[in-house]
Amino acid sequence: MLFQMQTMAFLFLQEAAVSFDLRSMWAQMGWLAKAVVILLFIMSAYSIGIMIDRLLAYNAARNQSRQFAPLVAGALREGKLDEAIKVADRFKKSHLAKVVVAGLQEFKAHQVSSEIPGDVIEASRRALERASAIVHAETKRGVSALATIGSTAPFVGLFGTVVGIINAFKGISTEKSTGLGAVAGGISEALVTTAFGLFVAIPAVMMFNYFTNRVEAFDVEMDNSSSELIDYFLKRAQKASVGK
Repeated sequence: MLFQMQTMAFLFLQEAAVSFDLRSMWAQMGWLAKAVVILLFIMSAYSIGIMIDRLLAYNAARNQSRQFAPLVAGALREGKLDEAIKVADRFKKSHLAKVVVAGLQEFKAHQVSSEIPGDVIEASRRALERASAIVHAETKRGVSALATIGSTAPFVGLFGTVVGIINAFKGISTEKSTGLGAVAGGISEALVTTAFGLFVAIPAVMMFNYFTNRVEAFDVEMDNSSSELIDYFLKRAQKASVGK
């Protein structure tokens, strides 16, 4: 009896010795599970590329806008439209500069005399709205892809999990055994694809929310700058009418 128990324990330990390191699990995976992992890897690499690109773009826009705002405000206080346009042209990555320069150029192009009619201000307002829409689309570029990856990656991983479970049952049927060695390949597929799917999805969702908040903050800043510039045009028109 004792000998039989020792023999069973030895067989169990042999089965439990099946390696579950990443290299062994990859070797035990079938082609379909490997295709799922490769697809998830591509999705992960693409999402990381978007994250890096958006972080660089947003940080550059924020830093240049902080430098641009006081310079253009000073030029406008002195009534130097040409100087304000030159200042805006120096900060190509600033979201505020892209919007403000559109309004200033439109205002300057239609101002043929010291008199400032209402249609000039309205044309400037429309130019500011168009520029804000274009800049909003530029800042949001690629962000929606993070939402798509974050929502689909767990399901891609779940597909690999289902494939792994099916292969585990196939292993049981083939080996005519329920030991760990019979299901090791299927278990490795299920574990790797599930974990990788979550590994891809969680950062994508987190960064999507973060970037969405930053885009919304940029939109508020552009709207405020547009309103302030329209107020400046109105005050300038009032001074022109009073001086006349």
